[in-house]
Amino acid sequence: MARGAPQQIHLDLYFEGVDAHTAAHERAIALGARLLKPADDPAAARGVQVYADPAGHPFCLCWVPG
Repeated sequence: MARGAPQQIHLDLYFEGVDAHTAAHERAIALGARLLKPADDPAAARGVQVYADPAGHPFCLCWVPG
């Protein structure tokens, strides 16, 4: 793929429950991800947070009721 090519995929990962999402968040940050947009209500039954991987590609970690 040539440099400057547009993004090819957007990845949304879903987790059952806030606790599973919290563990995924901590793991993503430990692996070098940056939180770009936190959830409006982190304690809500459903939510999404937007991250960027170390290369700057966006992805979302989402949670739904468990």
